[in-house]
Formats: sequence, structure tokens, C-alpha cells
Amino acid sequence: MRNANPSILKGHCRAVGLPLFGEIEPHHNPLKVDHVWLTLDAGLGQPLKLAINTISIRNRDAGFDSRIRVGIHTEPFGSLPQIGLFPHPGLDYSFFESTHNVFYEHYEHHALENLLVEKIGTAILVEVWGELYSQRTIGIHQIHCRRASCAVPEDLQGRDGALKFYFAKNNLCETLLFKFCGQP
Repeated sequence: MRNANPSILKGHCRAVGLPLFGEIEPHHNPLKVDHVWLTLDAGLGQPLKLAINTISIRNRDAGFDSRIRVGIHTEPFGSLPQIGLFPHPGLDYSFFESTHNVFYEHYEHHALENLLVEKIGTAILVEVWGELYSQRTIGIHQIHCRRASCAVPEDLQGRDGALKFYFAKNNLCETLLFKFCGQP
């Protein structure tokens, strides 16, 4: 379903788009800033905004480690995926981890912000899995593991989100997986 009408899609989806820009979420209270917004042109006639967590406020406020663990898997790509917005049943990190060697590193809040903004600035295409939302703009959030964490008891299996950057240099792509404190 290329360039699906976002109003008919609910729940989990996959999108592919041209990177436009990345920005740190603006907020007057720095303690509330917990996202980087990546904006894509997915051929929808309007920009698609991705909301990527860079810290867990819920874990921080509950006294747990607020850092995000990021696993980056790099591999070559042949052809680029088709641009658009598509329904998707959801990812399962455990399946991805069983078929790829993924090592997770803790990222401090600002280091993760910088990493994401840098990657959007050099990528030629971005692919994302997550939950579709519509507020003032159309976007995708929940781009992380959805298993129970230290501060969130809800355990959603097979509903994980991820982010994939495609780079012209050496035809490489990087899949980023995001986990919070206590997630397997």
C-alpha cells in the first residue's frame, strides 16, 4: 500500500522516506525534553514526523536508569525500499537478535540526540517501524522495544519499533534498536 492515507491506518506501521531534518524537541523545561524529531518526506503530501525517545522520563522519575540502550546493526544493502507508508504487524526484537549480532550500548541523553541528528543529516533514506499518530502533524512514535521495563509493567510482544538509516557511502544501512532499563 504505497503512500497510504494516514487517516485509514491505525496502530503499527512501517514508513520509508527521504530525510528532511532532525531537531531536538523544543520545550521550555529541559527536564521534559525526551525526544528527537526526525522529519521525512514519505510521499504523503505532508511531512512525516518521527518521535525518537532519547531518555526515559518514566524510569528517571521512578528512580531507575533513564538512559536508552541502543543496538546498531550495520549491513550492506542492494536496492532501496519503496517510499511510502504501509501497514505492518510489528517487529519482534528477539527474532531480530536471534538472526543478527546486536550489541547494546547505553547512551546518555545528549549523546543520543547528537547521534540521531547526525545520522539524519547524512542518510539518503530512512525506514521506520512504530505506531502511527496524528496530532498537529502525522507521525510515528513508539520506535523502541515495547516489552515491560523497570517503570512500565505493560508487556507488548511483537509490537517493537525500530529505525533504519541508508547511507550512500559503501551502500551501507544501519538498523537502530532502542531499549529501556529492564527490557530483555
